[in-house]
Amino acid sequence: MSTTSKTTKKLTLIPLVLMIFTSVYGFNNIPRSFYKMGYAAIPWYILSGITFFVPFALMVAEFGSAFKEEKGGIYSWMEKSIGPRFAFIGTFMWYFSYITWMVNVASGMWVPVSNAIFGKDTTQTWTLFGFQGPQVLGIFGILWILLVTYTSTKGLDKIKKVTSLGGTAVLLLNVFLWIGAIAVFLGNSGSLAEPIVGIKSFTQTPNPKYAGNIIASLAFVVYALFAYGGIEAVGGLVDETENPEKTFPKGILISAAIISVGYSLGILLIGIFTNWADVMGIKDVNLGNASYIVMSNLGYSLGTAFGASEATATALGHGVARFVGLSMFLALSGAFFTLMYSPLKQIIEGTPTKLWPGKVGETKNGLPINAMWIQATIVCVMIALVAFGGSSMATFFNILVSMTNVAMTLPYLFITLAFPYFKKKTEIKKPFIVFKSHGSAIFWTWIVILTVGLANLFSIIQPAIEGDMQTTIWSIAGPIIFSVIAWLMYNSYEKKIK
Repeated sequence: MSTTSKTTKKLTLIPLVLMIFTSVYGFNNIPRSFYKMGYAAIPWYILSGITFFVPFALMVAEFGSAFKEEKGGIYSWMEKSIGPRFAFIGTFMWYFSYITWMVNVASGMWVPVSNAIFGKDTTQTWTLFGFQGPQVLGIFGILWILLVTYTSTKGLDKIKKVTSLGGTAVLLLNVFLWIGAIAVFLGNSGSLAEPIVGIKSFTQTPNPKYAGNIIASLAFVVYALFAYGGIEAVGGLVDETENPEKTFPKGILISAAIISVGYSLGILLIGIFTNWADVMGIKDVNLGNASYIVMSNLGYSLGTAFGASEATATALGHGVARFVGLSMFLALSGAFFTLMYSPLKQIIEGTPTKLWPGKVGETKNGLPINAMWIQATIVCVMIALVAFGGSSMATFFNILVSMTNVAMTLPYLFITLAFPYFKKKTEIKKPFIVFKSHGSAIFWTWIVILTVGLANLFSIIQPAIEGDMQTTIWSIAGPIIFSVIAWLMYNSYEKKIK
């Protein structure tokens, strides 16, 4: 009887694919990609799926299966494969990616608030005590970080119920995009707002910043990699899967196909109701508000496609923007209350206690409260430096998004570099093997390293080539500073244990 109940609880192919899909697929990636590249984003999503998503997910699956009893997550994978110093620096880089996420989102989440209240993005006109634009968003971001940290340290975890509410709302946004775009397509008798002119539409971007710039196009791969982020979480699903040797690789391949096609079709659907030059090419559009402008335009286009008056179509656009703003604010708030402590707790509990100086590693009520306040201070300082660095709104959001994309994708290099060493170690029991030969492991390791490494390189140097040194400096400074901090912390730990 117990055997039967255990078997029924195992993941079959379809639930596995759904779990991978919900871990990885992100709505915001679609409008942002259309804003940056138009239809030309699609080939990069497909290429990144083949050269990064599939091989990296299968590597993660092998790691997760071999170290299922370890509490340290990716730290244990790298520590057992290469060594503790490499593992700590790699894990610290992974943790840093959440710091940049907080810097990005704490400043950017006021765009959805503006949409929820006013039906459009008015943040560029906000003023407070003589400050304006990015500075006001920076001040609100700092206040938000302090509020969330204070609330989280009190253990008021009921607020995390916001997560499921926000998640449901964002799921409805995806459904609305698909149904709404198809309705506009039918209402306009099959015509596209952004016409497809042969293969050229998929190889040349309408964005003048990227047109004819091969480095800028290659730099876009980082956006595609970021869109596939979250797959390191699927490593723990191997042992929950029925007949994992066959089901898991199949689930990864099917998920990769669905996610790649989902992103690609989503970008195509936006082109049904959004003309790039008329909607995305205007002055006030930036990476922070692209999603809201696209969805507001969908509401407006639905009205005009079915004969509504200009006033009704505009009101419909504002109504959709309000729904999108509220949905995104709820989703981001829920994510904040979880990510304020979850990555920090994982890195502290997964690494040796003596690595953390003073009372940093102490926990109270299961939360690393001292570390959370140090984290809040670092995030607030970074927000202030970026916000008061004298940027326009578009540059401000470019810096934040570039920082986050680079920081989120660099840890994949550390995990991938550890994979051949993991394969070589015969003493590690490997219950789940996809890469049967050492040669195939090395080949796919290099494919992933080249994809992630070159994408980040181009992403970092591209702004500098265009004269935007500020974005390049911020993209590079964070990972270097945090690598040095990790190195110094590990040296101090070695002296302690000696």
